[in-house]
Amino acid sequence: RTLSIDAVQKADSGHPGLPLDAAPMAYVLWTRFLKHNPADPQWFDRDRFVLSAGHGSMLLYSLLYLTGYDLPLEEIKKFRQLNSRTAGHPERTLTPGVEISTGPLGQGVANGVGMAIAEAYLASRYNRPDFRIIDHFTYALVSDGDLMEGVASEAASLAGHLQLGKLIYLYDENNVTLSAGASLTFTEDVAKRFEAYGWHVQRVLEGNDPVAIEKAIHLARNETRCPSLIIVRTHIGFGSPHKQDSFEAHGTPLGEEEVQLTKDRLGWPTHEPFYVPPEALEQFRKAVDAGGQSQSQWEDVRTAYAKAFSQEARELEEIMRGQCPEDWKRNLPAFEADSKGLATRKAGGQVLNVLAANIPAMVGGSADLDPSTFTTLLNQGNFQSPRRSHENIQGAVEGGWNYAGRNIAFGVREHAMGGILNGLAAHGGLIPFGATFLTFSDYMRPAIRLAAIMEVGTIYVFTHDSIALGEDGPTHQPVEHLAALRAIPHLTVIRPCDANETVVAWQVAIERRHGPTALILTRQNVPTLDRSACASADQLRKGAYTLSDADQGKPEMIIIATGSEVHLAVEAQKKLLAKGLRARVVSMPSWELFEEQSQSYREEVLPSFVKLRLAVEAGSPQGWCKYSGGDGVVIGIDRFGASAPGATVLKEMGFTANHICEQALRLRMRQ
Repeated sequence: RTLSIDAVQKADSGHPGLPLDAAPMAYVLWTRFLKHNPADPQWFDRDRFVLSAGHGSMLLYSLLYLTGYDLPLEEIKKFRQLNSRTAGHPERTLTPGVEISTGPLGQGVANGVGMAIAEAYLASRYNRPDFRIIDHFTYALVSDGDLMEGVASEAASLAGHLQLGKLIYLYDENNVTLSAGASLTFTEDVAKRFEAYGWHVQRVLEGNDPVAIEKAIHLARNETRCPSLIIVRTHIGFGSPHKQDSFEAHGTPLGEEEVQLTKDRLGWPTHEPFYVPPEALEQFRKAVDAGGQSQSQWEDVRTAYAKAFSQEARELEEIMRGQCPEDWKRNLPAFEADSKGLATRKAGGQVLNVLAANIPAMVGGSADLDPSTFTTLLNQGNFQSPRRSHENIQGAVEGGWNYAGRNIAFGVREHAMGGILNGLAAHGGLIPFGATFLTFSDYMRPAIRLAAIMEVGTIYVFTHDSIALGEDGPTHQPVEHLAALRAIPHLTVIRPCDANETVVAWQVAIERRHGPTALILTRQNVPTLDRSACASADQLRKGAYTLSDADQGKPEMIIIATGSEVHLAVEAQKKLLAKGLRARVVSMPSWELFEEQSQSYREEVLPSFVKLRLAVEAGSPQGWCKYSGGDGVVIGIDRFGASAPGATVLKEMGFTANHICEQALRLRMRQ
C-alpha cells in the first residue's frame, strides 16, 4: 500500500485508490496461491495474472518488486517517468512479470478468457494420465469500470458457456469510478448477472479480511466446472482520512499531507518514503525459492513426459518455444491462372486448412461467420466444454467436441473476440486467428491496437473487403476501414490481389510472431493472374512489386493497385499501351511490408523519375498521396456505398478498367 502511494505522489500522477483498497486480496493471491517464478517470468506453466484494472498499476509493480522480479526499487521511484519500466499502465513488452498491456477497461477481462482457453486447449491436447504437463490457473483483478464495459460482458458470457473452470476473477467492488460514486451509473446486481452467465460467484464482505479471501480462492480453485467470480467489498483509498470511499482517491495523488496521514492511520512509519522493512521484504522474497522449486518439479515431470510420450513432447517443445514445425509449408496450394478466378476469402480458407494441418499451434474461429469467412478448420473439432451435450447442435465441426478442439465459436462477439485473441497470443505457444467482415473491424479496434502495442502475433482475417460485397449495402460495405487499420503502428495490413498472393500473405502472417497481421480478403471472385506473364506472387513479401512492366522502354506512368483492383489495373495497362502510353502496374498488397524494404528497392519499384502515378483502391483515398505523389491521382471512395449487386456498385463508382484508362489519359494530358 505505502509503496504504491509513495510512487504516485512522487510522480504527482496516478491512481492511489485501488492499490490501497485491493492490496489485501493481491497479497493473499500472490503469496499463498500464485504459481510463478520471479527468476523466470516466462516459465511456461506459471499461473497467469491479469490486472484488468490497469490504472492500479502501482499495485502490480509493488508486487513484482517485492516478490523478486527484475524490477528494482529505483524503477518504482521512477513511476510514470520517461524510459522507466513502471509506465502509467502495465505494458507487456516493458516490465518483467507483466502478462498483458491493460488500461482500456474491460480488455483484461477478455484477455484472461483467452489465456484460460489456451491453458484448456494445451492441457487437453498434451496432458496424459500421471503427466499434467500443462496445469495452471488464470487470475485477474477487475474493477467496477471493467464490468461496465460491454467487452467484459461479451467475454464473461462466452467464458461461462465454455465452462472454463480454471479462470478466477477477483472483483474489487469499491463502488467508485473516476468521476463519481458507482451508484450514479451502476446499480445492477453483478452477482446475479454472472450467475446467469454460468459463473460460480462468491462474496467477501470485508476486503481487509485475508482469511475470508483465502477461503474464497480455495473454493474457486476447487470449482472446476465453471469460471469463478469473487466479489470483494473494499473501500477505495483505504486508510486515507479524507479521501477514503471518495472518487477523489481514484485518479489523482493523495497529496503529501494526506499520504503522511494515511501512513499514520495504517500504523506505518512516516519518516521515509518507499520504506520497506527487511523482514517484510524477506517474507515476500520467499516467492523466489518457492517458484524455483515449483519450476524444478515441473521440469522433472517434463523430462519423464518426454521419455514416455516422445512425439507429443517434441510437438509441445516447439509450441512452448513459439516455433513452427520445419515442414509447416508443405502441401500449400498453387493456383492455376484462371480468368474467372476465386474469391480470396475462399483461397484463404484452403490455405488456412493446410497450415492448420501442419501447425498444431493454430487455433481460432469467427464471430458467427464461418460460412462467409471460410475460416472453419475442417476435421479439427470444436473447442467446447466436454460437459455440454453437442447432440443436435447445428454447425458442429467433425473431429470432436472438447477442449482439444481447434475451432473456437466466438458467437456474435467481435469485441470480445479481439481481446480473447490477444489473451491466446500473450499466453504463449499458440497462433490465434479470428475472422469477421472488414466493416466490423470497428468493433475490434481497441483490441487490435493493444495487440500492436504488445507486439503479439494475432492474425485477423477480414473478408468482404469493399463495396463489391454488394447487396448488403452501406452498413456492411467498408470504405474508411483500410485507412483506419493502416493508421495503427506495428499492425501489418495485407490485401492480396489473387489466390496466389493469398497463399503468400498467410505465410507472412504466420512468420510475423512479433506483431499482429490483418489479412483483407474479397467476397467476390477475382482472376487468378497468369504468373508466367508477370512477377511471382512471392514478391508480396516485399509489400509492393512490379507486377507487369511497360513493354518497351521506361514506364511513363505507374498504376498502383491493391486487392481486387489489381486485375483492373492490368486490363487498363493493355488498353493504355494500345493508345501509346507505357504504364507499369505495381501490386501493393502491404504498405507496411513495403516500408520495411531498402530505399533502393522502393526506388526500383516506384522510381522518382516517373511523376505520373495513379493509385487504385476501392476504399478511402486517405494516405495514398504518399505513393501517388503530388502530381498523381487516386481512384478511391469518399462516400458510403449502395445496396445493389457488387458489379453494379463497382461500375457506378468507377472501378472498371475503362475508367482507370480514362483517368490515366487525363493525367497525361494535364502534364
